[in-house]
Amino acid sequence: MVFTGTVDLNTVTDVRLARDRTDLAGLGPTVAPFAGGSALYGEPQHHLTGLVDLMTFGWPSLTVTDDGLEIAATCTLAELSRLAEQPGWLAHHAFFECCTYLLGSFKVWNVATVGGNICASLPAGPMTSLTSALEGVALIWRADGTDERMPVADFVTGNKSNALTPGDILRSITIPLEALHSAVATRKIALSPLGRSGLVLLGRLGPGGDFVLTVTAGTVRPVHLRYASLPDADTLRTDVLAIDEWFTDPHGAADWRRTVSTVLAAEILEELAS
Repeated sequence: MVFTGTVDLNTVTDVRLARDRTDLAGLGPTVAPFAGGSALYGEPQHHLTGLVDLMTFGWPSLTVTDDGLEIAATCTLAELSRLAEQPGWLAHHAFFECCTYLLGSFKVWNVATVGGNICASLPAGPMTSLTSALEGVALIWRADGTDERMPVADFVTGNKSNALTPGDILRSITIPLEALHSAVATRKIALSPLGRSGLVLLGRLGPGGDFVLTVTAGTVRPVHLRYASLPDADTLRTDVLAIDEWFTDPHGAADWRRTVSTVLAAEILEELAS
């Protein structure tokens, strides 16, 4: 992204280009990292006086390895949507599908990044839905120079909250090969055709027969329901109803989200069972 002005960020007086890790030393409560910038401009940022551009690191957006897929935090949704299909990757279709779950035009796809969407930690963030469902592991560069890895499902801790502290950045997300080889079914529902997601559910049937249902957008953080094999419909329904992370906002009431989740979960179960 080329920074051409502060627009609504009229408290920002300094923008720095990061080329190595030492350039992150200035990050803190009033100096934030940014990549695409779409989330940064989404709400007032009056506390900010400086920005550090992560795009100048030049990280490869998508790296296929023998162990799976590494997604740079600076990978755009447009790049992710065009991910080349690999032999045996049954989950491949979910990447494009989850990109379409973002409320935004192709212009947003071209600048919004996977890392930015996850770090915004909005319940409806589709990159959180995708990467947590595919057992993604986040690599965090801590401010003290250390590295830490944790599941994306643990990285996002609540509505707009995550495991980052001032000075930290999200470097990448790694998707393991087993998850990529899993059969995946996705479902999204919103209160209006172009509205923000009220619910996003993904089911994953692993090569060994294990089943994981991931519930997002209607819960304040990703929720996994794990089974050694495909559960029966009644068991899955009971377990979905027992989730206690539902919330109410303009995009859906908690009781609506809870009830509709049972319908979407049943559809996913039927699809993967077939």
